[in-house]
Amino acid sequence: MFGIIRPCRHRLSERLQASWMAHLCGLCLALRDDHGQLARTATNYDGLIISVLVEAQADAGHAADGAGRRTAGPCPLRGMRTASVARGEGARLAAAVSLALASVKIRDHVEDRDGVFARRSVAAGAKAVTRRWDRKSAGSASVVGFDTAVLLDAAARQGELERELPAGGTLLLVTEPTETATAAAFAHTAVLAGRPANEAPLAEAGRLFGRLAHLLDAAEDQEADAASGAWNPLTATGTDRAEAERLCRDAVHGIRLALRDVELADRALVHILLAHETERAVERVFGRAGHAACRVKAQDGAPQAANPYQSPPQHDPSRTPPQHNPYHSPSPHDPGQAPPQGPGAPVPPWVPQGPGFTPPGAPPPNRRNLLAGCAAWALLGCTCQLLCCEHDHPFSGERREGFCARNDCCDCGNCCDGCQCCGENAQCCNDCGCCDGCDGCDCGCDC
Repeated sequence: MFGIIRPCRHRLSERLQASWMAHLCGLCLALRDDHGQLARTATNYDGLIISVLVEAQADAGHAADGAGRRTAGPCPLRGMRTASVARGEGARLAAAVSLALASVKIRDHVEDRDGVFARRSVAAGAKAVTRRWDRKSAGSASVVGFDTAVLLDAAARQGELERELPAGGTLLLVTEPTETATAAAFAHTAVLAGRPANEAPLAEAGRLFGRLAHLLDAAEDQEADAASGAWNPLTATGTDRAEAERLCRDAVHGIRLALRDVELADRALVHILLAHETERAVERVFGRAGHAACRVKAQDGAPQAANPYQSPPQHDPSRTPPQHNPYHSPSPHDPGQAPPQGPGAPVPPWVPQGPGFTPPGAPPPNRRNLLAGCAAWALLGCTCQLLCCEHDHPFSGERREGFCARNDCCDCGNCCDGCQCCGENAQCCNDCGCCDGCDGCDCGCDC
């Protein structure tokens, strides 16, 4: 149940992106400091919501003076750069919860004999790791007043429910242990922040977030579980995907309603993660609302409305033959014009340009030989500069962006698409991901 929240850097302003990375690095370093280097593998996007909630409820003055931040040393995943990272009780609680949930997840893999965990030696080592992580997470959580027993008890009840699910059992009966665990973790952030009035609404938001995580995980794994014969809550309860999608969308709506009752000093990042990113998680699994109905109508042969802006087909005899466009660049095979010559000549559109291509007429860059290029590539790879930041190409020496920047996999589109909460002509606001004038959507809209 990790990876529900996957914010894209194009949907975050510089302030929110810096805050997001501060919590992510703070969680990783808290796991290292409290539990050792191996525990850093438990770093996950969903767990750092705990740290975000604690800081969002802190007093504005506490957040403004940087009391919840510290400067971390260079890290390969940051391109060997320093950064301001989150610290304090929020990061420690997030680390304890993440470690306990990672322990539960590994234990489930061992019991199900998934992949390499089917080997006895691997399973024995994994069990030893889970026992150590259980003790470590319980110790660090007790420092901030949280009892991880609620997480471990929920995991134990989850296994019992899966083994002894009564005939005709409902899907929400299966998700109850997960809901209880996440509700307890969310509610404890109000205790750490000194806002007891937030406990009830945060517990409700956490309960619905746990339900959402469980259902999305089940929907994503349903086909793979059917192929391997593993237990799946949707299959076991006879719940179709349409009902599962309805429950997920209801959970997202319930999270938004619960967040309205939470008193936050800075709700921008919380709103992005728990209101917008949860909805995008549902769309990743089930698609956008209404798209399935459109596909069914198209397959049934429903009449389609004519599109007045659609170009006529090429074989239409009534179409007027195209006239010569004097402003159109000739094709590379046009015999009537010779290709441009010399370094100052205009570059036609068919000549490749941009990073990685030498401009026409310019001398080629100095290239490293194979040995020097491999050595430079190894250095850049070990420091993660190939992935995370701009660098000189190991062989050509040309300036390149990192792999993550060149191969952006986001599908963010227009962040204000369909948002009418602040007026028809509202401009996009990077700080809240919604509309200009409603920082964190305090206007009461349901965008």
